Amino acid sequence: MKRKMAETGAASSGNVFADLGLPEPAVALAKAALAHRIVETIAARRLTQAAAARVLGVDQPKVSRLVRGDLAGLSTDRLLRFLSALGRDVEIVVRPARRTRRPGQLRVRAA
Repeated sequence: MKRKMAETGAASSGNVFADLGLPEPAVALAKAALAHRIVETIAARRLTQAAAARVLGVDQPKVSRLVRGDLAGLSTDRLLRFLSALGRDVEIVVRPARRTRRPGQLRVRAA
């Protein structure tokens, strides 16, 4: 994506959702990162979608949509609860923004 944007002369913001002009790009990026961690955890635990659904308290089709990246109808809060149900500790850190003339950032990173 960065190369294609470089070819057109546009600079990447580092957030594909912002580059595409989607609403609330920081939230969309955070949700995508959380979903990625959930899918990684399901794979690491070698859970089938049916088994993951039981752990998460949802039906298998919802797990299938999550694995495919369809996050419609899934809040950030629910994704955090999924990680907790899968045995992951989730830590939320609040601190002042690094630059005072812009809004703070949402960021998800692995330990």
